[in-house]
Amino acid sequence: MRIVALVPGGIGDQMLFFPTLTALKTAYPQGDIDVIVEPRSTGAYRVCKLVSSVMPFDFRARSSPADWANLLGILRDRYYDVVLYAGQQWGIDLLLWLTGIPERVGYANPLGQRFLTKVIPQISEQYVAVMYHDLLKGLGITTPCPEPSINVPLGDVEWAETERSRLGLNQGGYVFIYAGTCPFASGGDNDQRYPVASWKAIIQDFQKRQPELPVVLTKSPEDGELVPELMSVAPTLKVVEPDDIGKLSAMIAGASLVLCQHSAPMHLAVALQVYTLALFGPTDPAKFLPATEKFVGIKSPTHHLGDITPEMVMKQVWGE
Repeated sequence: MRIVALVPGGIGDQMLFFPTLTALKTAYPQGDIDVIVEPRSTGAYRVCKLVSSVMPFDFRARSSPADWANLLGILRDRYYDVVLYAGQQWGIDLLLWLTGIPERVGYANPLGQRFLTKVIPQISEQYVAVMYHDLLKGLGITTPCPEPSINVPLGDVEWAETERSRLGLNQGGYVFIYAGTCPFASGGDNDQRYPVASWKAIIQDFQKRQPELPVVLTKSPEDGELVPELMSVAPTLKVVEPDDIGKLSAMIAGASLVLCQHSAPMHLAVALQVYTLALFGPTDPAKFLPATEKFVGIKSPTHHLGDITPEMVMKQVWGE
């Protein structure tokens, strides 16, 4: 069985698709699974061992006829038995029909569904991982959606162990804060930034209530003056600079609590089963977090991240 999945979107979308890949591999343990994703999202598969190959294609761009012809040629030449399409572009549905792949599964839409062999209603109000998993009904797979999970490469685990030793974090857990941006952390409410002043207040509250609890902060070139500003009120902050999603995952795995906005690091924390408190602007937490007390989303009352006060965050942290 040769299967290919077309999954538009950022890194967060890929991680929400991982449970579908898990269910596919369970149903077809000897099958080969390939994915076609946007170039910005290929890094997600550093922590996923379920696929044989990852091919880039920019679903968002106005691709040239040559780009479309190249994608069509790839899909034809690999003689796939099944294709899953997790998007809603009718032009992609048409392209899949032209490939001649026997089983073509996608979401119902007025224009493109005629080109599919199995059409699945897209119930977008539910947890997105479950929405993606619904596509497997087109293959007769009706098992429950698995929990998200990832596989962190051994080299990244060793890197994180070295970092924790350098930072003196070998004696227990820590609070892991993702306060800025990472070049490999696309997806979520990253069009908005939670105010630096609010992060300062949160970090100061941690230091006041539990001064012995280490606080770890991620840093990237895109963060500018963020880290120095936060360290001006908290000189004991521990700073790490993971340069790929595997190293970021390995650092998150050692945390007792992850505090972040809706982003790829949030999905990593969920997959690693680390207690997570995530800040949401315009998006709905119920669509992006599993329904469990281990993962809590704080929704802005105005859809703007800046209107989530530090008091609202610390109330959730301390259960007040």
